[in-house]
Amino acid sequence: MKTTPFTNIHIALGAKMHEFAGYNMPIEYSGITDEHITVHNAVGVFDVSHMGEFWVKGPKALAFLQKVTSNDVSVLTVGKAQYSCFPNGKGGIVDDLLVYYFEPDKYLMVVNASNIEKDWNWCVENNTEGAELENASDWMAQLAVQGPKATELLQKLTTVDLSQIPYYGFAVGDFAGINNVILSNTGYTGAGGFELYFYPEHGEQIWNALFATGAEYGIKPIGLGARDSLRLEKGFTLYGNDIDDNTSPIEAGLGWITKFVEGKDFIDRPLLEKQKNEGVARKLVRFELKDRGIPRHGYEIVNIAGEKIGEVTSGTMLPDSKKGIGMGYVATAYTKCDSIIYIQIRAKNLEATVI
Repeated sequence: MKTTPFTNIHIALGAKMHEFAGYNMPIEYSGITDEHITVHNAVGVFDVSHMGEFWVKGPKALAFLQKVTSNDVSVLTVGKAQYSCFPNGKGGIVDDLLVYYFEPDKYLMVVNASNIEKDWNWCVENNTEGAELENASDWMAQLAVQGPKATELLQKLTTVDLSQIPYYGFAVGDFAGINNVILSNTGYTGAGGFELYFYPEHGEQIWNALFATGAEYGIKPIGLGARDSLRLEKGFTLYGNDIDDNTSPIEAGLGWITKFVEGKDFIDRPLLEKQKNEGVARKLVRFELKDRGIPRHGYEIVNIAGEKIGEVTSGTMLPDSKKGIGMGYVATAYTKCDSIIYIQIRAKNLEATVI
């Protein structure tokens, strides 16, 4: 398994480790419930150094990005980022990603860890524009510092005025004595905070500074288990579960990152534009169980008559409220808010509400 600059720290802290996307990653430290609540109320640190990063440079950078991504990159101004996806040429999704605009002719794409090789090959194969591509995944580390106290903590370690960085904005500056750290007002928890990008050799210094300064804020390291429950609570999709090569952005409720603007002839535009105009047979919904239970990936979703109308893609029981929540694709007739659906759990049909 691959390691991150923090693997030995996780092991020393007693984290439960497991393979994820080819990396030896921490699943939990103090327990998913405690870690989930910590991010709700204080501040937690996630090692996300396994994520992939590709630089896109040169005079053809924008043209390339406009073709391979679904969102409209041309609206970005320097210091802003956007959420997007790679359409796969067959109506599905290669991956979802973030696009950062650093300066004219210089962008950064951040992709999912499990798709680094797949995404890189896809970009290279479709780079008919001749943009300059660089796979920097092995030379960038990343920590996500999330929670309501995250910004106050981080501000003590940088001269960059974090209050001037809007949501989906970023800056490059000093952090914990290290220069050229990317401070990005993004995250995957819904709890607020920043993501920090830096060279791997600075990882230990940055980690130690965070935990020394963050002690008064109740800082804790957080594993992938709570990362999943937090993103589910917020309603964020996970590639490989809720979106994949067989789900279209229109089906997945990602029409807001699929821009049919003039002059943007991106991969799959005609097909996706047709889906938007004519509708689709199924859509991704978020739901909450009325009955006690935990929805799991692959469980059937049925209507009141017991007829299958879809399938659960992600599910969990929230650590604090103990409510069962999840996502799944269902027939379009059942996608309106407050629709009643049923999740089949151990031969029982448990009532749920689309939320």
